[in-house]
Amino acid sequence: MHIDRLSLGLLLPLLLTACPSEPASEDDWGSFEGGETTTTTTTDATTDAEESNESSNAECGNGTVEGDEECDLGDDNDDAGQCTSACMIAACGDGFVYAGFEECDDGNTSNTDACVQGCKVASCGDGFVQQGVEPCDDGNDVETDDCTMACTPANCGDGIIQDGEQCDDGDMDTADECPACQLAFCGDGYIQAGIEVCDDGNLESNDGCIAPLCIPAECGDGHVYEGMEECDDGNTEATDACTDVCGMPYCGDGIKHEGVEECDDGNADNDDGCDDQCIAHGDPQCFLPYTSLNLANRNVTAVNQIVICDQNGGDGQFTGLNWYRFEGAAGTMMPEVAPQEYACGTHAPGWLNGAHPDLADGPVQKQVCFHWSGNNCLWNTMITVVACPDFYLYQLPNTPVCSLRYCGTN
Repeated sequence: MHIDRLSLGLLLPLLLTACPSEPASEDDWGSFEGGETTTTTTTDATTDAEESNESSNAECGNGTVEGDEECDLGDDNDDAGQCTSACMIAACGDGFVYAGFEECDDGNTSNTDACVQGCKVASCGDGFVQQGVEPCDDGNDVETDDCTMACTPANCGDGIIQDGEQCDDGDMDTADECPACQLAFCGDGYIQAGIEVCDDGNLESNDGCIAPLCIPAECGDGHVYEGMEECDDGNTEATDACTDVCGMPYCGDGIKHEGVEECDDGNADNDDGCDDQCIAHGDPQCFLPYTSLNLANRNVTAVNQIVICDQNGGDGQFTGLNWYRFEGAAGTMMPEVAPQEYACGTHAPGWLNGAHPDLADGPVQKQVCFHWSGNNCLWNTMITVVACPDFYLYQLPNTPVCSLRYCGTN
């Protein structure tokens, strides 16, 4: 049994020493025979019997330390004092609470119950995990390690920034600035509300969510979406090297790709002016110089704006008898129905009386009528029209009178 310094100091005055009160007998001293001394030795059995008898006769509480007793204060023996009712010196672990020196004493050495080492009442921070009460106890007051000062395991969302955490806002909301106790960023796998539209947990720009902005992939964003797009040139132009649906252009897709094809009519018919190699086979006139008519005031939608006459130098583009092509804001062809009066930036608008020719027809003579005074064809003139692979050319003379003008439409 462990006896601390305090207990030992209390014990020493209690220990009683027994001294012999009678002179030694002859048996004790032995006898002299023939000049030699003989000694009678008590047998082990006799000694054991005497010790057993002495122990059995010990009486705790009589004020005398006997047998296995460590102390005996008689009536002063006290379970809360220095000598217990069992005549044992008070010690931590004896099951008695020594008043003024112990907070508790449950008679065991377990440090997982309510009374721990040193006979102290278990408490958070004592370094011992009290079963059923504390999940952890690391014996320190450090709040940022694995066990908090409340003896609870550290975890993301407890509002305390522990080692390995960049932030901890006290909640488990993954749509704010601190998801999973890490500062939010594009590619963390969490969609930050109001900031990101998507977040697929990576920093790739070739999948469905484009980093570093975390926006959904779409044709024209300049990033090739693997498995979904063949190309992406950052725009939605249909006529360049990557189509408006992010596919590689090819002859026969119906789109004429500038600088790559002469024509593209969307088929493999070699007899319609555009062959299966997208080489134009139109009339020779299609490949000769022409003048572009592209002013917005020439379109049928321009009504009551200005009054121009298609005679030499009328609008800076029309120069009299010549080959012309309608382009841009003016439209792509002449209308085949009569526009209203005062349309096309003139008084009497001109229109093609009949259908346009086909590519295989070559140059064709057609009539142009001018609408005025309720008459769709009050004036008229003859022109030549030729169909080219993807446009029309018109040989236009000066109008019969002023103010008449050739109209364009889409």
